[in-house]
Amino acid sequence: MKQVIITMIFALLITSCKQEKTNELNLPDPFQAGWKGEKVCEVLEDNDELRVLKCSFPPNVGHEKHYHNPHFGYALIGGTFKIDDASGTREVSFPTGYSWSKDKVSKHQVLNVGDSTSVFLIIEYK
Repeated sequence: MKQVIITMIFALLITSCKQEKTNELNLPDPFQAGWKGEKVCEVLEDNDELRVLKCSFPPNVGHEKHYHNPHFGYALIGGTFKIDDASGTREVSFPTGYSWSKDKVSKHQVLNVGDSTSVFLIIEYK
């Protein structure tokens, strides 16, 4: 009986540590985050190695403040966004075909300030 209790406590500690790590920023991930209660991303693939999201932003639609684990991004359809992140607030244009990668956890909020819908692929490493 004592062994069972010790095993249960150990399992709870491990689960607690994992939850703290994933929620350390107290922000939603890009799939959980949306805009004004509506989802902006859909999961295209989710396996043991990666998760692929397709995120669409019509004009005046953004992505509430969220965090990204290390990832690669690609602009399927580019556009102009107001970005609020650790560097401050700025306006950035992403041309179609633009790509980027981040090797650390990052956080930001964005708003499509252009006049057309923009679409991005986000590939997250697990």
